[in-house]
Amino acid sequence: MNDAQIWTMIGAFTALMLGMLTVVSTLFVRVVRAEIGGLRGEMNAQIGGLRGEMNARFEAVDARFDAVDARFDAVNTRIDALDRDVQAVVDRSFRRERD
Repeated sequence: MNDAQIWTMIGAFTALMLGMLTVVSTLFVRVVRAEIGGLRGEMNAQIGGLRGEMNARFEAVDARFDAVDARFDAVNTRIDALDRDVQAVVDRSFRRERD
């Protein structure tokens, strides 16, 4: 082999190595993108499920608060009625004592 053939072989080998490096790096980037896309899909699904679960819990808590509000309203109504009755008893008692 003479100098020209050696340099041609070196050039061909270098071109082959650069081509292989390009192909491998391109395939690696595609694999990484696909894995990141899959991970993104899984994370979105998990977050969506968590969002639905949290909304359901918040709605349940809201329903319980509404029930407690209704109970407080009933207690307030009873206290108002009791106050009215006590006031009537006091009025009768003091009116009789004054008369």
